[in-house]
This record gives sequence, C-alpha cells and structure tokens, in this order.
Amino acid sequence: MRNMRIVIVGGGKVGRYLAASLMDRKNRITIIEQDRFRCRQLANLIDAEVVLGDGTDPDVLIAAGIQRADCLVAVTGSDETNLVAVQLAKEQFHIPKAIARTNDPRNLETMRALGVDIPVSSTGMIAQLIEQEIGAAEMQLLATLNKGRASIITITLSENSKLHQRKLRDIELPAGSLIISIVRNDELIIPNGNTPLYTGDEIVAVCEGSSQIQLLKALKKS
Repeated sequence: MRNMRIVIVGGGKVGRYLAASLMDRKNRITIIEQDRFRCRQLANLIDAEVVLGDGTDPDVLIAAGIQRADCLVAVTGSDETNLVAVQLAKEQFHIPKAIARTNDPRNLETMRALGVDIPVSSTGMIAQLIEQEIGAAEMQLLATLNKGRASIITITLSENSKLHQRKLRDIELPAGSLIISIVRNDELIIPNGNTPLYTGDEIVAVCEGSSQIQLLKALKKS
C-alpha cells in the first residue's frame, strides 16, 4: 500500500493513538485540534504536523492540507462534529475517503445515510480500514457488541469474486467470525454449510475485533 496523506480531526487519546499507529506505517499525518494546550502536548509527543483550529472550518481544513489528502478521519468526542467535518471534506474538497468515529453506535445508520464512507464505533478498526482497499459500497458496520470488542458487519460479494457458487463449508473463514445471514434478491437466507454464495449477495456476519479485517479480506476475494 502506498504512503498516504491523512488528516485527523481530533487530537484526544483516540486521535493521538491513531496518528502514532499510522505514522509507524510511513503515512504523512496532520492533526487538527482546537484546544491550544492539547496542540502543544501533541507537538511534543509525536512527530506529526499539528494545526490549531476547528475541523469543521474550511479554512482550517485547507491549512491542514485537505486538498492534497487521501483520507480524512474525524475522531472527536462529538458525533455531530465528526459528521460535519466529513461532509465538508467530501462535498467541498472531494476527498477520496472519509471515516468517522461514532461515540454512540445508534448514530451509525445516520452517519452512513448522510455520506460518511465508513462510520466506525470500534477505534481498533480505523487504522486498518484506512489502509485496506475496502469500499463503502462493499462493507458496512451495522453494530458493535461487548463494548466494541465484536462487530456485526455486512459485505456485498463483488461481481468478480472467486467465491461465486462456493459453498460456505468450503470457504476458510478466520477464527472468531460467523456468517449469520445472507440477503439475496430481497430474500433472507439463514445459511448452513451447504449454502452457496453468489455475486451480489449481502452477507451479514459477526466477528471479534481481531478477525474483522481478515474476514473482510476472505469475503473480498476476486
């Protein structure tokens, strides 16, 4: 995966952890934080560019290099702020990918409906999702379980998938994951080992945090 320019809105614990993780993978990171004291702390703790300001202000986003960025991630403590930052980045600056952390999982569907590419409530997934070739049309996070330690996701089987007509028993899924239903032509199917998959199937699965990306990779085979 090529190195990316990533703008992070929110310099709290989540933003700091995310920045450090992504910088370890040689990405170029800019953090936007509106608290002056926290900005100074960030500048002393990590080797990332830190911009003082509001991530929902277009001028601040420009100062952070949003026009050259590959991805914006909004991880403030306010779902409303995260949503506005993502909408602004997509609609005004046409950023390729926008990810928002939802502090309240009940807001996942609202964020998705209002244009967030990938709304995530489990912070452990964010860094991995940024660097995986997973599009919003293919993956959706429906809910989190056990305080974010597990997730219910859907993924649509692509047209060129090698899993077309393969039976579930013949597909190697990661430990800690389970396919619980399939929606095909608006019909709900409760699968078993003999159930075949077809392109266009919307697969609903539950998985532990450590197996989420592996499951997505397994179901994206093409």
